[in-house]
Amino acid sequence: MIYFLIYLFLEVLISVNISSAIGGLATFFEILLSAFIGLIILANFKSTLRENFAAVSYSCIDLEQFQNLNLFTIFGAVLLIVPGFLTDIVGALLQFSVFTTMLVNRYHVKSGKCKTEYKEKNLKKDSDVIDVEIISDNTDSK
Repeated sequence: MIYFLIYLFLEVLISVNISSAIGGLATFFEILLSAFIGLIILANFKSTLRENFAAVSYSCIDLEQFQNLNLFTIFGAVLLIVPGFLTDIVGALLQFSVFTTMLVNRYHVKSGKCKTEYKEKNLKKDSDVIDVEIISDNTDSK
């Protein structure tokens, strides 16, 4: 309960200061624009999910980091939809992978290098193959 009151106090304080600086009409358009951006992020979430699946499959991140990154993306999009300057700032920061990775890796050490050696090994293996066409000169005429 105390955290909600602190959030509410900071939200009102920041919103009043920014609104008085930019004006009522700009505040209204900022609320509409941030809500629109949040809805677009939620609509395009499947591409973010696909990128995170690829990162898990190459062992760049583990499953817990995968869950946290996706939760931060969804939570940031919802914060962008909610009116208020503080929520918009936090929601926008959560959309950048630099900040979400810092938050995820704060308590979890990365599990090592990405395993892209498999692709490189297959490419190297295929580069040793010589493509040859065999032409038969067997001309039997009867």
